[in-house]
Amino acid sequence: MKTYTKYFALIVSLIVLHSTTAYCQYTRYIVKLKNKGGTPHSIANATTYLSQRAISRRSKQNISIDSTDLPITPRYLDSIRAVPGVTVLNYSKWLNQVAIKVTNTTALPKINSFNFVQITQPLAAKTIVTNGLSTTVNKLYTPITTLSNITTTTTTSNTLFNYGNSAAQINIHNGAFLHNLGYTGNGINMAIMDAGFFSYANNQGLDSARANNQIKETWDYVDNEPNVNNDDSHGWFCMSIIAANRPGIMVGTAPKANYYLYRTEDVYSEYPIEEQNWIAAAERADSIGVEIFSTSLGYLDFDDNAFTYSYAQRNGNFAMMTRAADLAAKKGILVCNSAGNNGNGNPNYVDYKYMAVPADADSILSVGACTFGGVSTNFSAWGPTFSGRIKPNVTSVGLNTTVLAFDGTAASGSGTSFSNPNMAGLATCLLQALPALSNMQIIDVLQRSCPTYATPDGRLGYGVPNMKAAYVLGLKEKFAQQITINNCFVNVQYTLQSESGKSGYNLQRMLPGQSNFTTIKSVPTTTQMITNNITYSIRDTIPQGTAYGQVSYRIQHIVNNDTTFFFSPTAIGYTQGCNNTTYNTNAISIAPSPFSNQLGIYLGATTGINNYAIRISDSKGAIVYKNANTGSNNSTLLIATDAWQRGAYTVSIIGNNGKIILAKKVIKQ
Repeated sequence: MKTYTKYFALIVSLIVLHSTTAYCQYTRYIVKLKNKGGTPHSIANATTYLSQRAISRRSKQNISIDSTDLPITPRYLDSIRAVPGVTVLNYSKWLNQVAIKVTNTTALPKINSFNFVQITQPLAAKTIVTNGLSTTVNKLYTPITTLSNITTTTTTSNTLFNYGNSAAQINIHNGAFLHNLGYTGNGINMAIMDAGFFSYANNQGLDSARANNQIKETWDYVDNEPNVNNDDSHGWFCMSIIAANRPGIMVGTAPKANYYLYRTEDVYSEYPIEEQNWIAAAERADSIGVEIFSTSLGYLDFDDNAFTYSYAQRNGNFAMMTRAADLAAKKGILVCNSAGNNGNGNPNYVDYKYMAVPADADSILSVGACTFGGVSTNFSAWGPTFSGRIKPNVTSVGLNTTVLAFDGTAASGSGTSFSNPNMAGLATCLLQALPALSNMQIIDVLQRSCPTYATPDGRLGYGVPNMKAAYVLGLKEKFAQQITINNCFVNVQYTLQSESGKSGYNLQRMLPGQSNFTTIKSVPTTTQMITNNITYSIRDTIPQGTAYGQVSYRIQHIVNNDTTFFFSPTAIGYTQGCNNTTYNTNAISIAPSPFSNQLGIYLGATTGINNYAIRISDSKGAIVYKNANTGSNNSTLLIATDAWQRGAYTVSIIGNNGKIILAKKVIKQ
């Protein structure tokens, strides 16, 4: 019996029924085009083919719009469509190619004669349909009967959600940390490409998502229709891990995100046409402005061995779906894909155990499967890629993962098909929490958050991410701090990319000669809502008598009562002495006003001034009197004013640190 690497093989026991029917010919082809000559679109005016959200995603990450974004030249498509016996199935502007179905033997020669066509290549064989079912290779499976029903539980920990049976697969990543701060995927658009989403339209687990209009779009790229509810159920099980919201039964990893559901996989056969379907869906999602993909599909061996990928071809750059996944990442999309379930290998296929495409793509997050104890499962595909890149990138729970059955009850299944959406949902929450980070920076902080980051391997990759650690690492990526000093007065300004209503901050200082930081100011959050790009400014005064040297400041970030987070300290040089005594200006008298030939300045015993200077200026700002050292407490100064003109004057009392203690206007008559 042939062994398949299809995603559904990752979940359950696969039933493969071989047909004696031979493929008599190829009927679906890729038409690769030479260029995009004569296109009516331009890079300078991207609004004709990209939404503003898609443009903004690129702009935020400093990504330029390029020729791969330009749509295929319309007249090329029109010419191909006009060929008798040809149906255009879909197309890819990124790869500049068109998928067609051919029913006329003269069609391909005609297409190849066009001067804009580079080459035509087969994608899939003819499929014979009997009574609505394919007789080529029937890959149906029975997930409901093979998934293990589990008892509904109640979460007792103090969390935002009552996770029920999904608590363990969320807690292995400390995912509740993000949820409790309000980061649940709200406002983030996710595209899920799969084999169908049977039951999603009426499943109780999506009641709130439907009520809140979180399901934004559906399209079936296999049958070219909008309905994705009447096909395979694999996509539903994957989606439920992300989107389910049934408190006490199951809550997903990003239950408040927006979802775009695309069927790209045909479970009845295995041909590269399914890769092309995925690419078409990916480009549609990109143009809308989707931020993240979750795909639990993988391709390795095909029904026709001519298409099968060798290990050398799984190098991160060969397969068209791999190249498209990297292009999606180049557009700023976080692409998450299951690693594959071929880790057990195949004695008849050398290097079979290594992951399928597009998990080999160098710029995406490939997710392996582990147990609840963080140990790699035997079925999870191996890394590295043929090019030597660490894969999988990270690992999540893929053994006995909780999903929702068709009736909304909890069930469990196994496979990297399930570990990937568990991770993708939490990555969605991280995108919401760290809006200033690029897709590649999100991947980086997820990897660095793993306890085993320093010792990656080909089974777990960098390891099992911790959302709390990833969040802090991400905040530090874009944390901005500016410190200025004027004599002994310091202003500390800092900016954070995101803040929840459960945050707070302490400004801590370490003076010359000290070995520990001390909290000197506490700053509560300014909002009870999630807010982006927040700036705080705090003023500090260096204590009187402080020795010259380096004064260090750091920010302690209090998150939901957790005080273990610190932003790196910044040191400044303190080289000017100052007197920081609090002055009693009520004990200072400047009289009389109006005055004629003499003005008196009196400092009482309680002013707190050791030494002071006097500066008097006229109404035009010209200084008419200046005295640099006039005395201290309990002193009197009489100034002769006979030569002054009539008018207003400002008397400034200045401390020895150069700060104006008191400024008062007086009148000469």
